Amino acid sequence: MTYKDSLSLSWRNIKANKLRTIITVIIIALGIFALILIITAIQAASNSLTSSFSTMGANSFSIRFRERNMNFGGGGRRSTGKTTKSNQRQRTSNTGIQITYDEASTFKNRYAFPGSKVSVAVRGANGVVVNTNERKTNPEINVFGGDENYLDLNGYEINIGRNFTLTEIGDGHNVCILGSGVSEKLFPGNPSKAIDAVVDVDHVPYRVIAVLKEKSSSAFFNTSKVVVLPVNNVRRLFSGNASSFVLAVQVPDIKLMDVAIGEAKGTFRPIRKLDPRDEDNFYVDKSDSIAEALLTNLGFLEKGTIGIAFITLIGAAIGLMNIMLVAVNERTKEIGLVKALGGTKKDIRAQFLFESVIISLLGAAAGIISGVLLGNVVALLLNTGFVVPWGWVIAGIFVCSFVGLAAGLYPAVKASRLDPIVALRYE
Repeated sequence: MTYKDSLSLSWRNIKANKLRTIITVIIIALGIFALILIITAIQAASNSLTSSFSTMGANSFSIRFRERNMNFGGGGRRSTGKTTKSNQRQRTSNTGIQITYDEASTFKNRYAFPGSKVSVAVRGANGVVVNTNERKTNPEINVFGGDENYLDLNGYEINIGRNFTLTEIGDGHNVCILGSGVSEKLFPGNPSKAIDAVVDVDHVPYRVIAVLKEKSSSAFFNTSKVVVLPVNNVRRLFSGNASSFVLAVQVPDIKLMDVAIGEAKGTFRPIRKLDPRDEDNFYVDKSDSIAEALLTNLGFLEKGTIGIAFITLIGAAIGLMNIMLVAVNERTKEIGLVKALGGTKKDIRAQFLFESVIISLLGAAAGIISGVLLGNVVALLLNTGFVVPWGWVIAGIFVCSFVGLAAGLYPAVKASRLDPIVALRYE
């Protein structure tokens, strides 16, 4: 009997026992389904979150008054070293102190790292309405204040119009730059009409000087639904909503990043009036550190999912083995007949192993397809592209093949050792 004959006989037996096969396939598919579903959803979330936060280039960093909280669970920032009285005083008096405009502008003037650019920015009001006499947006527009370097350091490009002038920034003129989504809502199909038009941003009139190009967005932040104002205008008109000022720094070469960060800390500490023994009361974020922190946190969820899938597959392997043992008992006469016609122990083992592996791979296929499809529902909700975790798909196929071999080995050996005379007489 050839391997082709054994494979054909195994497939006929599988089709002859549809109910048992379907139940076994479902058991195996559940473990792979859970794994692929959550891994696909995690990858979609990772893509969306990375797109949301990695707005600056790889050779940029920002300075904030406090650390961004990227933890999904507990675990705060841990201090090291001895806690001195000076440190205690510093934490009590300086922790949580926002960066003022004077501090930010002083840093911009003093920071002299070769080839670097510095931007001073502040977040204004959230969820505002922007309108003309004819149309208006939903209350979902975010207002930002920036300087002449804001667009460049935040990954924006001008589609039509021009950037802020130094005079407009310094005097806080009522001029604005519209995101592509805002422009499309107010001036559908013709963004050029927006230039020099007057729009009301939260009931304050502004003259439009530019429209931004479309930029990748995510479910966590829509980069097209923004209005950028001169930073001093936000200070004057949105002071009640304005948060701490943020400094963004771009260096000419990523290899100079650590040196530039050290220079920035050395420049900013005297501005913040820190004693040499005091800890920094500001935080430096590298442009790629946010994505790394998010991926680290999502990695814990991924590991937990692998554990759940592993336990499920162990249960599936035990179930499959029991079903194959039942099949051996049911087909004892058939095994005796095959042996009487010249079938060897090797042929019997191959037949049962093929059957076990085929059932296991059918479960893998069902779990992978359903997991990828349902996992991409998350990708659809987060506005990311279709995600297929190819590495885990291939790993799932190999794991299910191993599960099929492991579950079918003992039943196959047991079947191959049956005495053909006893088997033929079995009732």
